[in-house]
Order: sequence, then structure tokens, then C-alpha cells
Amino acid sequence: MRKQVAACLALATLVTAHCAQTICAAADELIRLGSAPYIMGQIQQRQARERGEMPANAPATIEAYLSKPDGNGPFPAVVYLHGCNGLSIIVRQRMAELITGWGYVALVVDSFTSRGIRESCHELMPARQGDALGALIYLSKLLFVDPRRIAVMGSSQGGIVALQLASTRDVKIFAVPDGLTFKAAVAYYPLCGVATQQLSIPTIILIGELDDWSPAKDCERWMQWRAGKGAPVKLVVYPGTYHAFDFPSLSDGKMVLGHWLKYDAEAARRSVLETHDFLAAQLGPAP
Repeated sequence: MRKQVAACLALATLVTAHCAQTICAAADELIRLGSAPYIMGQIQQRQARERGEMPANAPATIEAYLSKPDGNGPFPAVVYLHGCNGLSIIVRQRMAELITGWGYVALVVDSFTSRGIRESCHELMPARQGDALGALIYLSKLLFVDPRRIAVMGSSQGGIVALQLASTRDVKIFAVPDGLTFKAAVAYYPLCGVATQQLSIPTIILIGELDDWSPAKDCERWMQWRAGKGAPVKLVVYPGTYHAFDFPSLSDGKMVLGHWLKYDAEAARRSVLETHDFLAAQLGPAP
């Protein structure tokens, strides 16, 4: 299995490479799905907007890219959420090949195109939680997906959304069928301050020690605050690494909005292994 993971890592750094030791994946297919609707009353919606938890308007549909391994399933699945700069073709293909290479169905969500947004790095987008839950609902209806084994995975702003979805809530905000929920969450370099003290599903957080956009120290403080309560959480901090350490296109480093982004091959390799092992433990084996 470790050989399979290493082969998938090659795909993560070179999209045109072939993963001979993994399950062959179908090409990603563009689909359109509904963002999960809100179920709160008007007063609750106004209060939620004032707290920054939901937008004034949301599109009827969003775009996403569906990929699956060979076979009939039912397979576990992973919903992937991109960062604040949007979803590039390279990231879309890299994540689809990585996830399907592990034997899972991949649904890579594009939260920006249907909204006419190029980037959203100055503010969080509450609608993205609805997008992820809409993807969960969509996957749960596919015959080749096991609805009890669907995880959410995100990078940067997408990782923030993953943490928000993993957080406990007193009030149900989105219209999601009873009993349907994500099984686990993977958050790459998120802002840990968005999470509640207790999480409702097992979660892994992967972050760079020198990240000045999503500080690792904040995640360490949050881990102390939660004091082991709620669902299990694993925090992995990679020494000497920065934000977006798993993006090969940033091998020379780049300043973005005053923050330093830089690829680190060893941290990227280790994060792939950590993610693989975490998902295997939470979702179980592919059929």
C-alpha cells in the first residue's frame, strides 16, 4: 500500500505521470449540483448573515468534477474544496487522480465559477459550507458511492470550510437529510480559530510551522483549548515549511497578499502519506 501512496504522490507533483500501481481512475466529469439550501427562518437568516455565517444570495447550482475508480462500488468518497484563489485545472486533476488512486470517488467542487468570482482571499465565503453539503447530498444518491463513508478535504480556505463543517452546532442551518453527514475531515493549512471547541467528526490538520497566513501556533493553541474533547483530532506541523507547501508550482516561493507561499517536497510527501492513512482508517477499504 505504501508503494501505491508513493505512486500517487508522483501524480501530485507531475499530473501527466501514470500511477501504474493504483486503481485506474475515470477522467473527471463536469457536473452541476445544488448548493444545500438554508432552512432557517428570516430572523435567523438575518442574524446568521450579521455573524458572517451565510450570504445574502447563493446560486441555484455550482460546478464540480466527478471521478471514480474502475468498478461498480459502492466506493467511499471524498469531497475536495479549493483555496481562495479558485480551482485551477492542475489542482483539479491532481486531486482527482490522487483520491481515485486510493480507490475513492472524488468530487472536486468549484465554488467560484458559477458565482463569477476570480478570488476571495480577503473574506470567508459562508456559502461554501452549503456547496460542500450539496456535494455530500449529490454523492449520497449515486449507486456507486457508499453514503456512510464520505469525507471532506480542503486546502487553505477550503480547509477552513472543512473545519467549520466538522464543528458542532446548536442549530441546523442547512437542509440535509437526517443522518447524512461527513464521516471525516482533512484540513490543509486552515485557520483553526474558526473551529468550535469540540468537533463532531474525526479530523486531521496539516500545516507548516512557518505559515504566516494560517499560523500553526493558532492551531496549537486551539488544540490546547479543546483539551481532547469531542471527536479525535490530529494536528501535524511540518518544521520549516510555509503556506501551500504541497503546491509544486511554488517551488521557488511566491509572495501573495503579503504572505510567503513555498513548496516543500518532503512535507508534501509526508502529508500525502498522513492523509492516505487517516482516510483509510476512517473510511475503510475500497471494494
